[in-house]
Amino acid sequence: MGTEVSPGGNGSLLRRNRNISRSTYRYYIINKNNKKDKDVMDKIKVLLVEDEETLAMIIKDTLEGQSFIIHTAADGEEGLRLFFDLRPDVLVADVMMPRMDGFEMVRRIRQTDKHTPVLFLTARSAINDVVEGFELGANDYLKKPFSMQELIIRIKALAGKAFNFTEPAPKEVTDFEIGNYRFNPVTQRLSYTGTGAAPHADTEMELSHRESEILKRLCENRNQVVNTQNVLLDLWGDDSFFNSRSLHVFITKLRHKLAQDDRIRIVNVRGIGYKLIIN
Repeated sequence: MGTEVSPGGNGSLLRRNRNISRSTYRYYIINKNNKKDKDVMDKIKVLLVEDEETLAMIIKDTLEGQSFIIHTAADGEEGLRLFFDLRPDVLVADVMMPRMDGFEMVRRIRQTDKHTPVLFLTARSAINDVVEGFELGANDYLKKPFSMQELIIRIKALAGKAFNFTEPAPKEVTDFEIGNYRFNPVTQRLSYTGTGAAPHADTEMELSHRESEILKRLCENRNQVVNTQNVLLDLWGDDSFFNSRSLHVFITKLRHKLAQDDRIRIVNVRGIGYKLIIN
């Protein structure tokens, strides 16, 4: 038998919302009546930026019973302001929003904050849209309609990475020499220091967040294979075929940006990963 839901209740709104899966509907109804008070210190603070009011309410009401503190914003401008006011543990954002879209909001955030995990919720699934989100510094991508269980797992995974600072971090290398290039992973800048640059070629380039993270791993493991699965799990959150294709797109972009020094190669070791070689 189906669950009885009053016409004016949240359940009826949930049933009509096409961005929520059937399993999420059942999960919401079950957990709505089983909330338990938990120590605020144990809860994950999430900023949810979503212009669809019903969907935002459903996510907020469900997650607040699952070890989360949820703050909401209805557009990118409000989300940008609240982000710097609240400093959340995880940012969950829609892409298509009024006043300022999710991509622009995250681009502005990443100018000063490169560490807070970002998860995009969107109906857009074209490879170019996904790559654009990752280039701007997103950590994960969830396509609507989605399962609430999957959303919770992904947020917890991102928050776990954010909280993993119990050990003092080793001193970070801030400068790598790659043939005739110099790479700074902190500023995310790649500079060509050689002579005889090709006409109209960039001698200094600003890398995207994702490009910088991939190149940093290749530099730290020069002449060694960087495992594809490890990169995907670390930067994308899962090692699906779709994300593997996205990684290949970023590798291709890095090859083009390093092309002025023909001694540099990023080799694809089939089925294993990638290797940075300087002859």
